[in-house]
Amino acid sequence: MTVSALTRPGERDRLIVKFAEIDWLFCLVLCLIAGAGALMMFSIAGSNWQPWAASHLFKFGLFFVMMVVLAMIDLRVWFALAYPIYWLGMILLVAVAVVGDVRLGAQRWLSFGPLGSFQPSEIMKLGIVLALARFYHGISAEDAKFSWWLLIPAVMIGAPVLLVAHQPDLGTAILIAATGLAVVVLAGLSWRVIAAGVLAAAVAIPPAVMFVLHDYQRKRIFTFLSPENDPSGSGYHILQSKIALGSGGLLGKGYGLGSQSQLNFLPEKQTDFIFATLAEEFGFIGCASVLFLYGALIFMALRTASVAHSHFGRLAAAGTTATFALYVLINGAMVMGLAPVVGVPMPLLSYGGTVMMTVMIGWGLVQSVRVHRYSEVTSGKGAFL
Repeated sequence: MTVSALTRPGERDRLIVKFAEIDWLFCLVLCLIAGAGALMMFSIAGSNWQPWAASHLFKFGLFFVMMVVLAMIDLRVWFALAYPIYWLGMILLVAVAVVGDVRLGAQRWLSFGPLGSFQPSEIMKLGIVLALARFYHGISAEDAKFSWWLLIPAVMIGAPVLLVAHQPDLGTAILIAATGLAVVVLAGLSWRVIAAGVLAAAVAIPPAVMFVLHDYQRKRIFTFLSPENDPSGSGYHILQSKIALGSGGLLGKGYGLGSQSQLNFLPEKQTDFIFATLAEEFGFIGCASVLFLYGALIFMALRTASVAHSHFGRLAAAGTTATFALYVLINGAMVMGLAPVVGVPMPLLSYGGTVMMTVMIGWGLVQSVRVHRYSEVTSGKGAFL
């Protein structure tokens, strides 16, 4: 029996229409960034597809298909799953704190025997966006500006941030907090509250650095401020990254000719510092080109958010885009020595399946918002149920 015999003509037509509604220019830009990452991995492995480039392309192809499938899912399904995904993430984060695997001094993973292990914090990057988008879909614009309702999103953001920070995983905790705050701001938070929050954060950061952070996290911040004080120790990553960035100049040293990466001076050259590898071999022009592609993705995703008819769709797409933009901003600043090293990769360009999966699921949600932009999502309750 053929597939056509199992599918009614009307259903086939709807699937074809949905498939056509996907932003294929957006998909092309995704492929270009992932291809650039594979190109760099091939170079730093000595013109070899192993161990990174082939795996990177295979995972991207797999997750690309998954993104297309997720784009076909009705926005009302995403709405219904918003709170369950958030609560699943919370349950798994608690499980990590109780029975999680400890690796390199951090307790971030849940192991499932022969099935492998994963970081539940990745689920929360999507869960926080969906849950907040659903919450704000159900309250008025006036309440979103400033009211007692704000206590609920504050708890929704604070609980997973504290659990992730306790693992400890400062980079992911910052991402979840910043993403959550971005959704709250986009939902219509009063600018007076935003200004007061920025002022309070500025006052709270110094004592938090001295008395809340772990010793190694505090050391990262001091290293960021003065990496030259320990050039062969804690400052090594930042200094080598700056050398790679500066030595590339305008046009770079040439493909496969980057000394810092090829001679293994640059640490984590295929993951956290792949942007420095790109700068060394392709220079300012190469970096600017990739950043232009990132900017194009962010612009197209925000445009999708702006045309969605439902408040849930607008916030879900904008929040997902904010997460992606924060990845790019934090990694770029980290590589250039403008921010402490916190282990945040450059999305799609860096090697690693977990982050790529999270990013592509998020883009699947954004494309679902585009495909179903005219759908009206039934207004839900503001209560966190």
